[in-house]
Parts: sequence; structure tokens; C-alpha cells
Amino acid sequence: MTAQHSEARYLGDSLPHRPVTAGPIAVEPMQRDAFMKAVADGGGDVQPLGPDTRGVVWLSEKRADELQELLDKHPGVEWVQLPWAGVDAFSEVLAGLATRAEAERPVVTSAKGAYSEPVAEHALALVLAGLREFPEKARAAAWKPERTGLSLFGRHILLFGAGGVAKAFIDLVQPFAPELSVVRRDPSQAVDGATRTLGPEDWQALLPGVDVVVLAAAHTAQTEALFGPEEFASLPPHAVFVNVARGALVDTDALTRALETGDIKAAGLDVTEPEPLPDDHPLFSIPSCLITSHSADTPEMTKPLLAERVRFNVAAFVGGMPLRGVVSVEQGY
Repeated sequence: MTAQHSEARYLGDSLPHRPVTAGPIAVEPMQRDAFMKAVADGGGDVQPLGPDTRGVVWLSEKRADELQELLDKHPGVEWVQLPWAGVDAFSEVLAGLATRAEAERPVVTSAKGAYSEPVAEHALALVLAGLREFPEKARAAAWKPERTGLSLFGRHILLFGAGGVAKAFIDLVQPFAPELSVVRRDPSQAVDGATRTLGPEDWQALLPGVDVVVLAAAHTAQTEALFGPEEFASLPPHAVFVNVARGALVDTDALTRALETGDIKAAGLDVTEPEPLPDDHPLFSIPSCLITSHSADTPEMTKPLLAERVRFNVAAFVGGMPLRGVVSVEQGY
């Protein structure tokens, strides 16, 4: 599949934004050839940061303090492109922008939707590994006397999120004919491919009948510690829990206890809280827990996808067209 396919199909909800004035674009805080080329390919004028700069492509997933300083010094910047789908690392910058009038702040875009396919693929791999007991079977390094494991076909999946990753995951699991319950902030917007679409207050009652939980939602104040002791206790003991979103959506101690006591069958974690997880953390020693160290979207996978997002948004910026991956600075995603 091409980067363009990902862009077109898994963008998530489209957000409107104010008109922006095109002008020179700076690539910061490092100038990498692939992204300088992407700006040029989009028809942008790549220039060093200066008083005439109107667009900034920010390539660091961190260094939020430097981005804030840049915006303070260059109030003429009208568009900022961030490198990841998640923008929680820039939460303080976004909160500061939210205090300004819309016309006085830059439009912020992220890579949301751009990395959907590799992350969804990883989520499906973790689901299958948990159901089929791959983590503990690999660790055993010995022939098991009995055959165990579960199939994904016909299972009830509880999926959190309705953005690009969630939509790509829905596409991937369709051949398994699951019952698919999707939780999103606005349940009035039904999700294609879902059996049902639920709001933030409506999903807890489903937990006793859920076979698989997949977290693919943004980290916000509303999703902080979404899964804790009560939620894990409500799941059936054969349930598999997968997180490809952010570690902060989960109470790590509660998840650890649920695995240790057998309250749930297995967990597949690409993200954790804290991150990186300390080497001596008990989750690493639990046979039914598979931790993949935030590798759902590796640099090799994301570089061409981010470059395509940059190219597209530069072309839109120059041409006065809508930008992709617009971030709500008020909501933080």
C-alpha cells in the first residue's frame, strides 16, 4: 500500500481551520533532506527561520519548550506541522495557543491518520498473539503437553477510538467476523464497520461479555487511566487487552495485578506508563504479557508516511486548500 492510500482512507475526523497565508517554510529543529525535499515537492519555499516565516515543519517528537520559544519569537507563523499522530508531548504549547483568539494563533496539524496502517497491523498482531498464547509459549521453550489458545473468529472486540488507527484496525479484522463495539467521544457519528458505536459513559456494562479490548484513542484528560481495577475486574478471565495508544490510558499497577491474578488472559502492550518501562518492572516477567517497546510505527515505516503528509500539507498551505490532520488546541488532539 502507498502512503497516499493511507492518507486518503484513514484520516479520522476532519476539522475545519481558519484561512492561512502562505509564505516561506522552515524545517526545524533539524534540517533533514527527506523532509526538505517533501516541502519542495509540495511547492513550498524552504527558507531558514526568520521574520517572514509562515510555516514550520517541526521534526522533533519532543523539545516542546524550543517550539514554544520559536512561536513566541515568530508570531507571524500561521501553520505548524507536528511529527506524530499523538500530540500530548506538546500539551502545554497547545494549551497556551488555546488562550489566544483563533485569528492570532497558528493552525496546528499532526500526523494523525498517516501512520494508521502499520499501527493497526501491530494491534492485530498483538491481539492474535494474546489469544494464541504466543508470549508464554515462546518463553516456555519446551513442548506443551496440551493444546491451548483461542481463535479471534466471531469474538467480541471493544475498540476505543474512531480515528485512523481504529478505522484501519476495523478493516483488518473484518475477515474474522467479530462483534465490534467502538467507543468514541461523539457516539452520534456511527463508525463504519462497527456493530455498535458507544459514548464515553456507555461501555462499562459490556465488559463481562468482551473477549478483546483494543485501545487506539488519544490521550486526553478524559481518557487518563481509562482502564483501572474495576474495569479489569469486570472483564472475563479469557479476555485479551491490547494498547497501541498511550500508556497513560491504563493504570499500570491494576493491569499488572489483573495479569498476575488471572483476571484477564493476556496483554499486548506497545506503549506503557511510564515509558520506557524500567527493566525490572514486573510486567516483563509475566509470561502472558507481550511488550513491544513502542515499535508499532518504526522510523523506517513512518519516514515516508510523514514525508507524504508534509508534502500534501505544504501543497495545501501554498494552494489555500484544507490541511490534513488539524489538531484541536482546545481538546488537545
